[in-house]
Amino acid sequence: MTLLKDILSFNETFVENKEFEKFTTTKFPNKRVVILTCMDTRLVELVTEAMNFKNGDVKIVRNAGAIVNHPFGSIMRSLLVAVYQLQADEVLIIGHHDCGMSSLSSDAIFEAMKERGVQQQVIDTLRHAGIDVDQWLEGFNSVEESVTHSVNMVKSHPLMVADIPVHGLVIDPTTGKLDLVIDGYEKEAVL
Repeated sequence: MTLLKDILSFNETFVENKEFEKFTTTKFPNKRVVILTCMDTRLVELVTEAMNFKNGDVKIVRNAGAIVNHPFGSIMRSLLVAVYQLQADEVLIIGHHDCGMSSLSSDAIFEAMKERGVQQQVIDTLRHAGIDVDQWLEGFNSVEESVTHSVNMVKSHPLMVADIPVHGLVIDPTTGKLDLVIDGYEKEAVL
């Protein structure tokens, strides 16, 4: 059996047994918070459990590294939608220690791409087309600096509510311990 068949088989039973009922909530977050965090598998449930959030309490946006790297990319759009359409009144940016994006180089990703069939010519074409794919794929050296950067991108965005608290934290993926990087309630949070 393939993974997809396993998923669909399980889902059929899940629906038949009405196991979805325990997850019933609205599209609006009860705690009026949107979280941007990493897609790391260790954080799937740990992030919300470590902060005492339950299903329906928060909106969660995930990407590699919890990074806002473009002011008009899909991450920023999702945060704006959460604030303006889904009643989120605070933003939490939560990076984590031992992140796969830490010290990641574009060269390493390009090598992996080539091993899986992407031709060097394609990479060269993108580079010569004005796309800075090297910077786009680059990781970070300090999770605290990365979180600070993302907080500042959100806080200083021209379309973001000016006085919305944007907090920056780092979580330990082993213990769930949170370290505060930026307290969004403090006015001097944007550096």
